[in-house]
Amino acid sequence: MTKNLANWDRILRIVAGLILLGWPLAWYGPENITPWGYIGLIPFVTGLLGTCPLYRVFGWSTKQS
Repeated sequence: MTKNLANWDRILRIVAGLILLGWPLAWYGPENITPWGYIGLIPFVTGLLGTCPLYRVFGWSTKQS
């Protein structure tokens, strides 16, 4: 997989993912996770991997060559 995310984009995605994952866990606990918690996995994982499949579809990239 070709990386198409700049460092600032990766950090932003990881932080947003952790917030979306952590907020429901802190308030409701793991047994009552809300859909927002699962949605938080998407930016978190794409930030860790450094690639965004949606960017690839549209031909976008925030990473400088």
